Amino acid sequence: MRSTLPGRLATRALLLLGLLFVLPAFAQEDDGLLPVTEAYRLSADASTPGVLKLHWEIAPDYYLYRGRMKFKPADGVTLGEPSFPDGEKHHDEYLGDVEIYHHAIDASVPYTVAPGTTRLRLGVQFQGCHEVEPKICYPPHTEQLDLPLPASAAAAAGSLGSALRQLGSAGAGATAGAPLPAEQAFKLEAVAQDPRHLLLRWSMPDGYYLYRDQTRLQVRGDSRLTLTPQWPAGTRKDDPHFGTVTVYYRQLELPVAVEGDLDGRRRLVLEASFQGCQDGGLCYPLMTRALDVELGSAVPAAGTPTATAPEAPPVAAAQGPLQARLWFALLLAFAGGLVLNLMPCVLPVLSIKAVGLLESGESPAHARAHAIAYTAGVLLSFVALGLGILALRSAGHALGWGTQLQQPLLVGVLALVMLAVGLSMSGLVQFGASLGNTGAGLAARGGALGDFFTGVLAVVVASPCTAPFMGSALAYAFAAPAWHALLVFLALGLGLALPFLAVGFVPALARLLPRPGRWMETLKQLLAFPMYLTAAWLAWVLANQRGADAVGLLLVAAVLLALTLWWFERSRGRGPVARALVLVALAGVLAPLYTLAQLPPPVRAAQADDGVVAYSPEKLAELRAAGTPVFVDMTADWCVTCKANEHTVLDTAAFRDLLRRTGTVYMKGDWTDVNPTIAAFLEQYHSPGVPLYVVFPRGGGDGRKLPTVLTAGLVEQALTEAAR
Repeated sequence: MRSTLPGRLATRALLLLGLLFVLPAFAQEDDGLLPVTEAYRLSADASTPGVLKLHWEIAPDYYLYRGRMKFKPADGVTLGEPSFPDGEKHHDEYLGDVEIYHHAIDASVPYTVAPGTTRLRLGVQFQGCHEVEPKICYPPHTEQLDLPLPASAAAAAGSLGSALRQLGSAGAGATAGAPLPAEQAFKLEAVAQDPRHLLLRWSMPDGYYLYRDQTRLQVRGDSRLTLTPQWPAGTRKDDPHFGTVTVYYRQLELPVAVEGDLDGRRRLVLEASFQGCQDGGLCYPLMTRALDVELGSAVPAAGTPTATAPEAPPVAAAQGPLQARLWFALLLAFAGGLVLNLMPCVLPVLSIKAVGLLESGESPAHARAHAIAYTAGVLLSFVALGLGILALRSAGHALGWGTQLQQPLLVGVLALVMLAVGLSMSGLVQFGASLGNTGAGLAARGGALGDFFTGVLAVVVASPCTAPFMGSALAYAFAAPAWHALLVFLALGLGLALPFLAVGFVPALARLLPRPGRWMETLKQLLAFPMYLTAAWLAWVLANQRGADAVGLLLVAAVLLALTLWWFERSRGRGPVARALVLVALAGVLAPLYTLAQLPPPVRAAQADDGVVAYSPEKLAELRAAGTPVFVDMTADWCVTCKANEHTVLDTAAFRDLLRRTGTVYMKGDWTDVNPTIAAFLEQYHSPGVPLYVVFPRGGGDGRKLPTVLTAGLVEQALTEAAR
């Protein structure tokens, strides 16, 4: 597990990579600069079987980076380790110590091809700079090569394919087409997010999978350093050799923590051993790849060439929240907690509290007791939430505000709690001491204990909402020392509890409350319906996380809960056997919840929705390199603030028209379930959670982080400025 906060560590090294992507955006109109293909003239020769020879002619006053050369083969082509001559030592303002080439360079790349391949097709990417005024660096440039293969290379390809087919038939009884060479079936790359955190990515074609437990990582030649992977959820598979195992299809992104004494080193050689199979075909022998990873500049390293590395955030966006003073963060947190009372996610629980205050209207002492107990529940819950988030984040988990609702089991439990509270407020069940340990019973019962747990429940259901002022305060808390963070959480809780504290301790406000009467029972029953609506919303969130099966299990649990509460009422005044049956029925509620917790995420087919592009670091980097303005929306189905923004601003005809007028691409990331890639983007921008909105301008430049609560005018201004 990671030993430090990832958001605070990842930023500095990634800033350099982000600058590499935005520097080339300067216009090249009348400045005398050559087009990239004239500054660096590339020629290729594939006449030697198995070896591709490359030659660059470099114009005067230009140079090429050795470390920025990459090769991406087409299907059927597998590349070996390229060979370059030693370059000139150069200290780069952004990359540190690098090697560069002037005048000319010759390189060679070994290759093999699949059976039936007659042409050598690959992409060659390189990057260079102009070293005199105007000093600029070109964006990474890719040229596509399509060369005829010599006859001997095609014959060798046929022999290789025959050998692989024989190996596949020996390893598996089923046939699934000719297996690919190992380098093509399991492409591996690595990037250093910072010297302590790496990101490994395996890319596999359809029908191929990688074993989790057959993967080993180590630093070659240095036993002092250990690598600790943070495995994402995979797919369970019954394997004839290993039993029930976890495997990964299509793509695996694996965060890895580097632990031990780096002793100032700027690069390391990562050695990865792993094993995978083709469905119904070949199971490959153990593969070992060595990847040379540069730590200082976070330049990607690859076992086979891959896409451009993820883009880092700009300096301004990354450092802003860290420079806030403690007192200002406390003020923002207090204001955010106060506004949180008006957010729709908190209103259902406040219904319980409102009824409690009205019932205590005849006694100022009772009103004060209500307020103190409720405030204690709110404050202690915020402290516990803050401690839990900070502890888990320091251990390497990507957690933030509201991420507990990424856990389907908790979503299901909360839905049942809301249902039980609603049934209580409807008068269908009255909780007593024997059921006082359940969340619903504690929140619905009277006295100090009921008020305390109403405060606890208010904090739990408040987490899907992000009120104005909260974002900066929470960002400060997640990056600040622990005791600063706890003060911020306490200020947030004090703001949430303030209205009820004021009513309890200010007699003039208490006198404004209506006098208790029979009408209050009707009000209590009416306020039960927001509880039922909250339970329905949580069921919808669960459907998006785990599909229809999860909702079916939740409905079964809800029926069993209703049965339990019905028998609980019927058992009053009866013997101990009847009361014991309540516990048996309650245990029955746990069975569908247990099954629900084991459900895997549904397989989602990638699809465009009204021109919306799914977020990926590579796609964002590609759009920015092309000079396209981008509006990035990080959202989640359980985020009430996100849904409010979508309803009022983002899912409107006016917003779609604004995108067309400004030429902006709308990119959306869904954080409803755990997603390390989106978590990394949130960390880069010091966002405590969703929503997060970032606008990237045309032609490069810093991304602009928008407020969590959007207005149409604010979004129009941001996109219009970004499109200039």
